[in-house]
Amino acid sequence: MQMDYTVRTDKTYAEAVKAVVESAQNHGFRVQMVHDVAETLAEKGFQREPMTIVEMCNAKHAHAVLARDPKIGLMLPCPVMVYEEDGTVNISTMRPTLIGGFFPQADLDEIAAEVERSITEIVDEAAA
Repeated sequence: MQMDYTVRTDKTYAEAVKAVVESAQNHGFRVQMVHDVAETLAEKGFQREPMTIVEMCNAKHAHAVLARDPKIGLMLPCPVMVYEEDGTVNISTMRPTLIGGFFPQADLDEIAAEVERSITEIVDEAAA
């Protein structure tokens, strides 16, 4: 299985970031941070094409996975990245179903699949 879920969008970079935030909220996720990676790097003298990471969390799912193993918190919150590459805007996320491989004793298959469905819907809606 591929570790990421990435789609291209015809939206501008700024429109895509806004769409990710709105879609996350519509799916019951709280946006905890919007990190403009390109801006942060530029402050240190490194230039790159636009890139923003939107960190989001659904309290119900976070509570459920942390109850199974608190170290899963190392992989939270869920990031969705919007980036521009060669003039193309992409929206990308890591697949939550892969987390179970890092914590096999936590039996995350069902929860991770549910979160992945929500996150990929967020990405798809934001890209549309």
